[in-house]
Amino acid sequence: MSETLQTTDVVTSDAELLDHTVAAVRAAGVVLRERFGDVVRYETREELMRALAVNDDAALEILRPRLTSLRPGAGWVEDELDGGALPPGEWWVVDPAEGNVNHAHALPDWAVTATLVRENQPVLTVVHLPLTGETYTARTGAGAHLDGRPLHVSATAGLGLGIVATSQARPDEDETVVRRVGSSITAMLSGALVVRTSVPATLHLTNVAAGRIDAFWQFAGARADLLPGALLVTEAGGRISDAEGRPWTPLSDSFLAAAPGVHAEAVTTLSR
Repeated sequence: MSETLQTTDVVTSDAELLDHTVAAVRAAGVVLRERFGDVVRYETREELMRALAVNDDAALEILRPRLTSLRPGAGWVEDELDGGALPPGEWWVVDPAEGNVNHAHALPDWAVTATLVRENQPVLTVVHLPLTGETYTARTGAGAHLDGRPLHVSATAGLGLGIVATSQARPDEDETVVRRVGSSITAMLSGALVVRTSVPATLHLTNVAAGRIDAFWQFAGARADLLPGALLVTEAGGRISDAEGRPWTPLSDSFLAAAPGVHAEAVTTLSR
């Protein structure tokens, strides 16, 4: 796999495009790994936001020109916290430092992600974990992989045997959403074997795709949170819906990704 795209190169397929996207995301991961280590000290929310922005900018300096050169006509989602449907055409949905707040606190749970969305459907995605070197990829109709090895969701046959997870969509979430999150965790504590709560969403979804955990749910959320994992889980054989079992779209107010054997029970539990 070439680490750089020459101006004379022509990307003729989504498979080739995925290879070049992997190279770009890994290159951005090197920059963030070099910046990782000490806990960032801050006294105000504004100071923290500035530190997070520096991480974003460092990764975007690599990601944006490389991905734009791959698809010059594709749009670019400026804010990783944006939600809702996208206009027609192709769009890059990128989170240059998914789990950025973890990075700032010297916690290991963070990644770099890039997803190409075509007519509001994710067609390929890359999730790279710079600290472990793991790279998760998926392409529509071609399966999900971890460093080239096929991924499959778990065969767990009941929620009571399952590990499930959730995360908060964003800081300063609407109080109605916060209360809904709290009640859903309470319900899952009664229904599932183990409940995990942490950020970011994407890393939980890689675990669903890899069969390590059995379900993930979230209320509200951004495209960059959910689109990479939605494609990974779907291509690994999992089910995607909203929390009430209806088809999920970027306009939905909830999200559920689960192994087929626990999906129905997860919907019932979250709908209480």
